Amino acid sequence: QADMVESGGGLVQVGGSLTLSCTSSRIQFRRLPMAWYRRAPGKQRELVARILPYGSTTIYQDVAKGRFTISRDDATNRLYLQMRDLRPEDTAVYYCGEVPPPSVWSQGTQVTVSS
Repeated sequence: QADMVESGGGLVQVGGSLTLSCTSSRIQFRRLPMAWYRRAPGKQRELVARILPYGSTTIYQDVAKGRFTISRDDATNRLYLQMRDLRPEDTAVYYCGEVPPPSVWSQGTQVTVSS
C-alpha cells in the first residue's frame, strides 16, 4: 500500500506555474531521500528531481533544471515541487516517492499543460 498522497495538479497554460504537494505517512520521512517522478502518456515513468534527507542537497534531471524546485518540510512530512515555465511536454502524472523508487506507487496527480 502506497503511503504518499499527491495533490496540486491541474490544467495550466504554456508558461504557467503549479506547485505540487505530497504528504507522507512514513514515520521516518525526514530520514528518507525523496523524489518527484512523472509518467507522460505513452512513456515510462522518469525521475524529475530528488532531495536528500534534511533538505541538504537537491538534484535535478535536465527536464527540470532551471524551472522546477523541489523542497521538503520534515515537520509536516511534506514534499513539494514548484514548477514554472511549464511546457506541453511536462504533461504527465506526477508522483512522489522514495529513492530508489518504491515498489508500490501512489495515485499521483495529473498535470496538463495546454498550448
